[in-house]
This record gives sequence, structure tokens and C-alpha cells, in this order.
Amino acid sequence: MVATAVGGAPSVREASRPAVAWPSVLAVVGGLLLLLLALAGRYGPHRDELYFVAAGAHLAWGYPDQPAFTPLVAHVMATLAPGSVWWLHLPAALAMAGVVLLAALTARELGGGTGAQTLTAVAVGTGAVTMALGHFVTTATFDALFGTAVCYVAARALVRDRPRLWLLVGAIGGVGLENKHLVAFLLGALAVGIALVPAVRHHLRSPWAWGGAALAAVLWVPNFVWQAQHGWPQLTLAGDIRAEYLTVGERVNFVVLALVLLSPVTTALWVYGLVRLFRAPDLERARPFAWAFLLLVGAYFLTGGKAYYLTGSLPLLVAAGSVSLAQRRSPRWLLAAGLVAALAAVVVWPAFVPVLPVRAFGDTFYSGLGEDQAETVGWPREVALVNRVVDDNHAALVVTQNYGEAGALEFYGTSVPVYSGHNGFGDWGPPDGKSTGPVVLVGYATAPAWAQGCREAGRVDNGVGVDNEEQGHVVLVCDGPRGSWASVWDQVRHLSA
Repeated sequence: MVATAVGGAPSVREASRPAVAWPSVLAVVGGLLLLLLALAGRYGPHRDELYFVAAGAHLAWGYPDQPAFTPLVAHVMATLAPGSVWWLHLPAALAMAGVVLLAALTARELGGGTGAQTLTAVAVGTGAVTMALGHFVTTATFDALFGTAVCYVAARALVRDRPRLWLLVGAIGGVGLENKHLVAFLLGALAVGIALVPAVRHHLRSPWAWGGAALAAVLWVPNFVWQAQHGWPQLTLAGDIRAEYLTVGERVNFVVLALVLLSPVTTALWVYGLVRLFRAPDLERARPFAWAFLLLVGAYFLTGGKAYYLTGSLPLLVAAGSVSLAQRRSPRWLLAAGLVAALAAVVVWPAFVPVLPVRAFGDTFYSGLGEDQAETVGWPREVALVNRVVDDNHAALVVTQNYGEAGALEFYGTSVPVYSGHNGFGDWGPPDGKSTGPVVLVGYATAPAWAQGCREAGRVDNGVGVDNEEQGHVVLVCDGPRGSWASVWDQVRHLSA
């Protein structure tokens, strides 16, 4: 049965929608959560996580490289359980469980019953990017959650023709903007998509939609003001990312990675969903998401964006593909499709989550494939080396080249103050004038121009053969800066992604 909604568009009544397939969906969500929690304490924290913990100790409405949300989450976990990797990773596991649940609920909004909801949950829940983001507390983790939530609530607003839900979309988007600014691209692309679909275009005239946009803008104000007061450092970093990634090779990598973010089999599913959104009459109200996805791909491709920026928009496409398959295939066929999609993803899990012993990870090709996971290995050994050099030379402080090194020293502990000029750490210096005596430098290939009397005191070796960014880094002992710390600090400071 249908009722006539605002603008003469049909709206499916609540009673005619499929029931939520709670047993199968919760089984998938619960299984994913248990697996991620079982792995949460293995290996160590990622360099970005170490930075977020450090940033959380200096709470602010913004930092040079991100807004406040993720550092706040890291701060809460570090306060509850100082030094615990398991607790640090807990929010990431919960976030990805939320993504899978929202993906299944999105399939229901598109008309999918038990088979479609379950296939969506399995395809999204076993995906490589889901596992990776479920193990690391990063801005990308929560961006995926907020993006998926925006798509789910927006789908409800469009499919059910309930414009009041745009206020909730605005609230989610506003909080998401306090985590990562990419939500603005999703919201903008979705608005364009709605304008391109006559059946739902009337939503753009709704005061609720404009109210949602205003709410998102208001929630973004604190970080917006912080950026303005500090000279828009994120624009500088965006330029650095463009310079690094806007090359032919990296654009090819963008396309390849976009096609395997979940798994090659699941890619076939979401591509099918994208096509069905354009062609299926019963999915017309959700068609704006197809346009939005294409706009996002084009925008990120042309501006040097990274493939994982698309993560939050993929679950809806998977849901659309699953719903369309369920209309044409038997439950047994859907079960087989889910198993194949899961198996295609499982084979690459060791590159993204610590399922192997750390030495086995270092001895296989997985360590080269999983660049982020490689950055979780060896921090305690590096900190121990630096502490020995500090003690042997009676150093007064440590200055590191990057935020991961500084974050690791703070996370695992050292007896002297730690400083760095990298991104947010640059705002937390310089050392005071009382910090005299030898200084230990970490991560500098050669003695920097601002330091004097430097000599090599050691080299980092993670002990398991993982070729990560820290492996082989030099530890220097220097007499001190060439002048006061205040006079050289601008030379120490640097912004980079």
C-alpha cells in the first residue's frame, strides 16, 4: 500500500517495509566485533594513533591536520587505560560494527529482506578496508562511520519522503565535520545528486533540508574558527597531499585501490548496485546516491584524494546491489555469494589486521602490502634505544623528526621532555630556556642545520624485519641548538601529511 506524500510523490508505508533481519545481521555484526576485539591488543599502535593520543593531551577545537573528534576519542581511551593498546583500539572496532549494522539497515530501506540485509552485512563486514579501519583509531575510521550514517538517514528521508530527517543528517554531518572535512564533500555531492533526480528534487525546497545544512554549519563553527585563527594549516597540508598523490602513478593506484577496498567480489556487487540505482524504477528515490558517488570519485581523482575517502559511500551501493540480487536469485545463491565475497576478502586480512605472529608478518609479502600495519611494529624497541641514548649522554630532552616518534616516546615513557616540529607538535614547543645540555634527535637522516655538535649514537632496528618508516632511522646526540630554542623553532617546525 502507498500513500501520497508532499509534492505528490509516493511514499511506502512503514507496514509494507521488510522486517529487520536481526538474527543474521546481529550474528555478522557480533562476529566482526568479537574478531576485532580479539585482535585489538596485538602488535602496537599506529604512528597516527600515537599522535592522536598526544594531541588528546592538548585538547583543542582543531589541529593543523584534523579537527578535534579523533584526538578526543584517543584521549578518553588513554585516560581510561593509559598505555593500553587494546583500549585504544576499542572505539575503532565499535565504529566498524556500527558501519556494518547501518549498511544492513540501508538494505532494508531500499526494500531488501533477510537475504539482501545479510548479504550486505557479510560483504561490508568482511571487507579489507572494514577490517583495517576497525583496528586503527584514525580520522578515516570515524569518517567511514559518519559517511555511512549520513547515507542511511538520507536514504530514509528520500525513500520514505520524510524531509524532517534532514535535521538528523545535518547533525551527523556537523559532528562528522569535527572529525574530518570530507563529510562536506559527501553532503555537497548528495545535494547535487538530489537536484539531478526529479522524483526527489522537491527535498531541496524543504526548510528541513536547509535547517539541516545550517545545523551542520553551526556544528562546524568551532573548528572553522580555529583554522581561521591559525592561518588555515589544513589547506597547506591539502596542498602537500596533492603534490604527493596527484601523479599518474598515484592516480592509477587510486583506481586500483578503489576497486579492491572491500574485495574484488564485493566490488562486482557494489558496481552492480551503482548500475541498478541508475536503471531500476524501484530504486529511483535512492538514485541521488549514484550521482553522488560518481561526483566523489571524480573530485577525489582530480584533486589527489585517496581511495579510502570513498569508504563511507560504499555500503549503500553494496546494499543496492544486494537488494537487486535478492530480487532475482534464490536464498541459497545469495548465501554462496556472501561466502565467496567473504573468502575473497579474508585472504588479504593479514596485511591489514594482526592475525599472524609479528615475525611471520615481517617475513611475508603481507608486510609490504599492509603499509599501515607495518607502522605498528617496533615502537617499544625504538623507545628503549632512545632511552638508552638519553641515559648514556645525560641528555636534557629529545626532539623527533615526526609525530609518530614523539608520540611513541610519550606513550611508552621516557625520562626527559619530548618535542617535535611536526604538525600539531610544532604548536606545543619550543622547549623552555631551562632545557640546556645535550639533546637527542630521532629520525633525522643527517644533522639538521639548526643543531650543532651532532654525532650518531644508534640506529633503529625493529628486530622482526619489517621494512617500515622507522627502520634504520638514525639517533643522534647533539650539543644543542644554534642559539636559543625559541630562535630556531621555526626551522624545526614543518607541516606534512
